Amino acid sequence: MDPKGQRVKLNDGHFIPVLGFGTFAPREVPKSEALEVTKFAIEAGFRHIDSAHLYQNEEQVGQAIRSKIADGTVKREDIFYTSKLWSTSLRPELVRPALEKSLNNLQLDYVDLYIIHFPVALKPGETLFPTDENGKPIFDSVDLCRTWEALEKCKDAGLTKSIGVSNFNHKQLEKILNKPGLKYKPVCNQVECHPYFNQSKLLDFCKSHDIVLVAYGALGSQRLKEWVNPNLPFLLEDPVLSAIAKKHKQTPALVALRYQIQRGVVVLAKSYNKKRIKENIQVMSGAVGRGLLRNILHEGHSLSN
Repeated sequence: MDPKGQRVKLNDGHFIPVLGFGTFAPREVPKSEALEVTKFAIEAGFRHIDSAHLYQNEEQVGQAIRSKIADGTVKREDIFYTSKLWSTSLRPELVRPALEKSLNNLQLDYVDLYIIHFPVALKPGETLFPTDENGKPIFDSVDLCRTWEALEKCKDAGLTKSIGVSNFNHKQLEKILNKPGLKYKPVCNQVECHPYFNQSKLLDFCKSHDIVLVAYGALGSQRLKEWVNPNLPFLLEDPVLSAIAKKHKQTPALVALRYQIQRGVVVLAKSYNKKRIKENIQVMSGAVGRGLLRNILHEGHSLSN
C-alpha cells in the first residue's frame, strides 16, 4: 500500500485505489441516474470507478467522468476506471473491438483496467445473453489463454493500462498463470466477497501470486430474485456486525468495508443513494481508520466463520 494508505500497487507497477464506486444498477433504474450518481461520487471523493459493457451505462458513466474533468474537479490521471470484457466477446479477434466500443461509449482514450468479466464464453453477437428456442444459454468454445493474449495486446497498444480477470477460481487463474509465453499476469481477480462469503482461500492464493482481490457485493449479495433467496438475512442487519459498528460508533456498512480493506482487499461500494455514497467514502477518513484498525479483524472473526 502506498504512503497515503489509499492505493495498492498492482503487479505491473500501476496503483489502484482501495475503495471503488460500483455503477451497476438493476434494469428498472434509468440509465440517466448513472450519470448523476457517478458525478456525485466523484464530487464526494471517489477516484476509482467500476463499470462494464454488460451494465449498459458506460456512455453515462463516461459523460460523468468527462464533466468532472471539464469543471476542474479531477484530472484524467486522478480517475482509475475499470471496464469489463463481456462473455460474447471472448474470441481473441473480438477482444480489441469490444474494448474500443467501450472507449467510444466512454469517450475516453484509455481505461485503467480491463478485465474478463466471466470465464464463460457465450455465442458472439449483439445479444448479451443468447439463448436457444428452449431458453437455454448458447455457449461458445473459447480458449481463455488466447483471450488473455488478446488482452495483453490491448495493454501493449495503450488502450488499457492494466489487465485482469473477474469471477475466476484458482484453477482458472492457474491456467492463465501457467500459460507458455505469458507476458503479463492478471493484476486482479474481481469476485463477490463479504463477511458471509469471505473468499479466504482464494484471497490467500491471489496474495501468493501478487494478484489483488477486488470485492464486489461487499455490503451483501445483490438481492435479485434470480440470484438470492429473498428470505435470507441481510448482511447489514447482522447482529455481530451491528455490535461492532455500535462499539466503534460507525455504521455496519463502514465496518464491512473497512474489514475488507484491512484484509488487503480492494473493495467496491455500490449505491445509488447519495447519503450512503457520502457515508461510504468516510471509510478512508482518519477517524474511521483509527477507530476500527486495532481490532475489527479480530472482532469480525465470528462474523465470517
